[in-house]
Amino acid sequence: MPLFGTDGVRGLANGILTADLALSLAQATAVVLGQGRSAEARRAAGRRAAVVIGRDPRISGEFLSAAVSAGLASSGIDVYDAGVIPTPGLAFLVADRDADFGVMVSASHNPAPDNGIKIFARGGVKLPDEVERRIEAALEGPKLQPTAGSVGRISRFADAEDRYVVHLLQSLPHRLDGLHVVLDCAHGAAAGVSPETFRDAGARVTVIGADPDGININDGVGSTHLEQLAEAVVRAGADVGIAHDGDADRCLAVDAQGRVVDGDQIMAILAASMQDRGVLKDDTLVATVMSNLGLHMAMRERGITVLTAAVGDRYVLEAMSAGGYSLGGEQSGHVIMSDFATTGDGLLTGLHLVAEMARTGKTLAELASIMTVYPQVMINVKDVDRSRVSDEGVQDAVREVEAELGDTGRVLLRASGTEQLVRVMVEAADEASAQRYAERLADVVRERLAL
Repeated sequence: MPLFGTDGVRGLANGILTADLALSLAQATAVVLGQGRSAEARRAAGRRAAVVIGRDPRISGEFLSAAVSAGLASSGIDVYDAGVIPTPGLAFLVADRDADFGVMVSASHNPAPDNGIKIFARGGVKLPDEVERRIEAALEGPKLQPTAGSVGRISRFADAEDRYVVHLLQSLPHRLDGLHVVLDCAHGAAAGVSPETFRDAGARVTVIGADPDGININDGVGSTHLEQLAEAVVRAGADVGIAHDGDADRCLAVDAQGRVVDGDQIMAILAASMQDRGVLKDDTLVATVMSNLGLHMAMRERGITVLTAAVGDRYVLEAMSAGGYSLGGEQSGHVIMSDFATTGDGLLTGLHLVAEMARTGKTLAELASIMTVYPQVMINVKDVDRSRVSDEGVQDAVREVEAELGDTGRVLLRASGTEQLVRVMVEAADEASAQRYAERLADVVRERLAL
């Protein structure tokens, strides 16, 4: 199995992801990324290559980030430790500090026993697959082992959080004065910085999920558990609720009545706002194949083109970069605003969503009504040969369902990247139809692709 998954290296801390692996991975990364032109220029000027490292507050992040720092410093790289900070904050700091690369120790929305290592290239962008493969290969090769004064130093990045907050505030098109926001920080990396930023932007803030103890990250709170946020918004009579995940690269919302506003709806709101303000590049939005049909229809009505990428914010960003587009994201709440960020940024997204409420004077429910969310049914068909998803019998069944749905629905079959299963997704005008068609296709997949 490849070491890198869809979002870095991830697994059970001290199980798959050990201190030894973290140290070795850091040393291999130093070999691949620590010897480029920028690093050579630093050495010519008598300075070492530099890396920014951050983590979320889960307990294992302490020993894993220490192991990463040790591996980098032993390879002759200076380490600037930003401590607990959101993943998008780390990505911003890599560019802001003009570092050679960055390392984030986080497992995002996963439970506390898991952890992960995400590597950002120069400029704060995620690594392409080819570079990840080179790092994996370098694990088996010679390491950099400077001695004496050539080893790296490890120092605290003292103003890391302040730099990130200033950047977020400077991005805002409108202050948030007069709006009451409930923030769910998932007991994660946003706990310190998100409430401060929303208050500095003018909002009245109520906070839940902001007491990280190292083992409660994502535990019944955050963007994967919106029930508490919905209840808190209604109970407080607030205008909006914003939910982050453990490393704060996601944003989902609830309106004043406690109804969920997902990533597709948030992208629709932001795309319309940016189009109105003349800052939506080429009137184009980049989404994934999983985005709701309602998003496509709503954007078509406004003359906005929706380009689709594979699932994963890294692939959304690749499509955005190829066309120079300014907005993209996923239904899950990874939203990329490329004028201000190189990756999904839950704080940035939440701030701009609430700023649109302030700018227009509309409630979130009114803004979200820009699109109709079509019922979406997903069935995971297990124990089938995912490599044969293009089987002619399966594809005939898909074409039949698509013909019956016409313009009122959509079908997607997607092989899992890690398990022997095929995901069957159907959207239709009503829940019953979506369920019926999804089950029909799932039966065909089970019969045709049985192992």
